[in-house]
Amino acid sequence: MPLPLPTTVPLLTAPTAAGKSALALALAQEFGLEIVSADAFTVYRGLDIGTAKPTPAEREAVPHHLLDVADVTGNYDVARYVQEAEAAIAGVLKRGRVPLVVGGTTFYLSALLRGLPLTPPADPLVRAAVEAELAERGLDALLADIAATDPAEARRMERNPRRVVRATEVHRRTGQYPGSFGNRPPRFGYAVTAFTRPGPELEARMAARVRAMFAADWGGEAAWLASQLDPETLPRPTAWQALGYREAWAVSAGQLSEAEATARVVLASRQYAKRQLTAMRSQLGAQVLTPGEAVKQVREHLNAAHKASVN
Repeated sequence: MPLPLPTTVPLLTAPTAAGKSALALALAQEFGLEIVSADAFTVYRGLDIGTAKPTPAEREAVPHHLLDVADVTGNYDVARYVQEAEAAIAGVLKRGRVPLVVGGTTFYLSALLRGLPLTPPADPLVRAAVEAELAERGLDALLADIAATDPAEARRMERNPRRVVRATEVHRRTGQYPGSFGNRPPRFGYAVTAFTRPGPELEARMAARVRAMFAADWGGEAAWLASQLDPETLPRPTAWQALGYREAWAVSAGQLSEAEATARVVLASRQYAKRQLTAMRSQLGAQVLTPGEAVKQVREHLNAAHKASVN
């Protein structure tokens, strides 16, 4: 018997390398779910190894949505993500199936939960001027400008150059930062489940995954990306912001050894995981569980929905 349609969509999140994709696949196969990805970089065609994108076999076993929907030469932003994710969720529900949102891009997940931001459209001329200033003054200088007037907005940037440029552009035009414009109501409600693993275990998983990626020719994938984009452009095209691709490219170019690149990527992964966990608690309002507790919580949500429909 198919599961009843939930009043709230289950959402599973965890920091990088914690194993959320494997848990999601197991749950999807157990309950007949369809997965809606919430990852800022698996949307790009050609970025397979370095993003740990689900394999063709996994995608054949369980329907996945919002993978391979953009070219690396373009930019994919949160507004497009929310629109396409909500459309995917609606499509799954319309077919009488249950969607499971899975991913670690908390900026995207927060927008899903709160609704699409109402920030005004970009102004190309102002944006170009800010991009030139970024190249001249550097990221820290622009972040300091934001922090001087709105420390909370500066923290929300998470040192992402595209967000810093966007926030600066909007502030210069309107006197307000993007976070002050509010959001339209979200289309769906969500039951958020977040989990992680103990620090040493998570770091060991990060290192093992990076080594496996290099063994699978991550350097070659990064070299292909570099052939499509200029890795020195500021702000970097969105695809170049994917964790580790610059290090993998440096390995392919003979500028870094795999061992040095691995150490750098693992360090960056640890720092990213720390930011993810902070955002899960503060932006998503989630209690961070163990993997076993997370599976139990999602199962309870799905079983409760089934019980409610029967009664």
